[in-house]
Amino acid sequence: MAVTYLMLARLPEGRLAAFDAYESAVLPLLAEYGGRLERRLRTLDDRVEAHLVSFPSEEDFAAYRAEPRRSSAAPLLESSGAVMELLAVRDVR
Repeated sequence: MAVTYLMLARLPEGRLAAFDAYESAVLPLLAEYGGRLERRLRTLDDRVEAHLVSFPSEEDFAAYRAEPRRSSAAPLLESSGAVMELLAVRDVR
């Protein structure tokens, strides 16, 4: 069953470059696990970024999260000081 997540990243002022470096490393990996970045938004002050991502299944999402190349990029995320929040979401009609 397909799953969708909303990821919110709250960024300290002046740390956007490190966060962008992390995103450049990990976002291309999504497709290898059937993941799709549906939407990527950032506030006007560059302090919060939101991603809406979907995967074919929870197992595919878990495999993406366990990806060694993603793990090796973790120091970039840590250096950005980003505070992450991940929410499983669904469409409301």
